[in-house]
Amino acid sequence: MTIFIIGYMASGKTTFGRALARKSGLQHIDLDFYIEQRFHTTIREIFATKGEKEFRRIENAMLREVGEMSDVIISCGGGTPCFGDNMEYMNSRGTTVCLQASDDVIANRIIQAGNKRPLMAGKPKEEIISTLRQHMEVRKPFYDQASIIISGERLENKTQIAETVDDFIKNYLEKLE
Repeated sequence: MTIFIIGYMASGKTTFGRALARKSGLQHIDLDFYIEQRFHTTIREIFATKGEKEFRRIENAMLREVGEMSDVIISCGGGTPCFGDNMEYMNSRGTTVCLQASDDVIANRIIQAGNKRPLMAGKPKEEIISTLRQHMEVRKPFYDQASIIISGERLENKTQIAETVDDFIKNYLEKLE
C-alpha cells in the first residue's frame, strides 16, 4: 500500500502522515526531509544555489524513488503534484489524499511556524492569505485530482489529530486494504 498525502503548505500533511503511520503500522516519509537527507542540504539551499527548476527535477526523481517502496505513507511538498507528471504518477502508484484547510487556518499555521516557512516568514496575515490564494488558483486543479479529499482543519492538538486519523481509517483505509 502506498499513500501520497498532498495539499498546500501548512495544510497538515506531515502531521497527518506521521499520525496515520503510527496508527496503521505503515512507514512515513516526508519527501522534503528525504530530499534534504539524500543531498545533505536544505530545500532552501537547493532553491538558492540551483534554482527551482533543478529542485523540481530532484523532487521528481526522489518522488519516484520513494513511490516504489511498499507500505509507505509519503507526505509531499505543497508544489509536488503541480510539476511534470507527478500527479499522474502518484495516482498510478497508490492512493492520493489531499488535505484541505481554510485560508485562515493555513495562514495562522504559517505565522506560528515563523521562519520554518521561509517564503512566508515575516509577512503579515493578509499578505500570506493573498499569496496562498494566488498559489491555489494554479494548484487546485492538481489537488482536485486526488483520490480522496479530506479536511486538514482539525489537526491542532493530539485529540483532533487522533480523531482525524481514526475517521480516515474507518472511512477510507479499511476499504483500500
